[in-house]
Amino acid sequence: MNRTLRTMRKDRMLYLMLVPGLVFFLLFKYWPMYGISIAFKDYKLGREIWEAPWAGFKYFRQFFSSPDCARVLINTFVISFGKLLVGFPSPILFAILLNEIQRRGAKRFIQTVVYLPHFISWVVVGNLVLMMLAPKTGLFSTAITAITGNDVNVLLDPDAFRWVLILSDTWKELGWSAIIYLAALSGVDMNLYEAAAIDGASRGRMMWHITLPAIRSTIVIMLILRVGKILDAGFEQILIMSNALVNEKCEIIDTYVYKVGLQQARYSYSTAVNLFKSACGLVMVLGVNTVARRWEENML
Repeated sequence: MNRTLRTMRKDRMLYLMLVPGLVFFLLFKYWPMYGISIAFKDYKLGREIWEAPWAGFKYFRQFFSSPDCARVLINTFVISFGKLLVGFPSPILFAILLNEIQRRGAKRFIQTVVYLPHFISWVVVGNLVLMMLAPKTGLFSTAITAITGNDVNVLLDPDAFRWVLILSDTWKELGWSAIIYLAALSGVDMNLYEAAAIDGASRGRMMWHITLPAIRSTIVIMLILRVGKILDAGFEQILIMSNALVNEKCEIIDTYVYKVGLQQARYSYSTAVNLFKSACGLVMVLGVNTVARRWEENML
């Protein structure tokens, strides 16, 4: 104990820098978790949480027996896994290809152009995508019609609209997600590439046998973190871009909670649904982390 106090006193300025972050998490992350208890209570707006009578797992049972349960869960998993399968490897490939560019000016220009969409809100990006896919007037829809000879409206096709969500999300976050991989690539020993070049290895061989193994631990950690948010299928994106004709296959847990919680004022029910989602995310993180330990010792 005394040793710990001496260490803290020695590095007191470093610990002092942690205070704003700790206060933020305590006030805005941990203290609001007290409200989770309404998932187990018959809470009504206008009364204190501790005054509401306990309801046990009543609202969880209501959700699992609801006809919306299977539909919402399937939509969430399909869209989330689609974004994972397309959106997770894309930044890795982009970072590796960008790292191969030797001209610094061209490299910075490409980085800036690809990073920019991340800083634009979904209100702007979503409406931009909708305009480009608008039937008869949109750039993409006009090109599809010219190629196929058929008028295609992907905004009204539920299955096609899922791909719109997946691809637009991948495009928006591509550059930002690649930053960590670019940082990891900067630490790769260049002597390995020189030795491989002397042995006659091509650039493709170098990327496969040197670059990817060198950043493997980073990839695994990022995969674990991504799986932890696997059920966050894109609330803002879907809320802005979806329409009544595609809701059947595009309504996810977050938009469902918004609808029943805020629009229908079913606070206990919506909290129970969201708590179930968080529990699923925790289980998936622990599961992926356990599996990943077989390949990497230093996991989360």
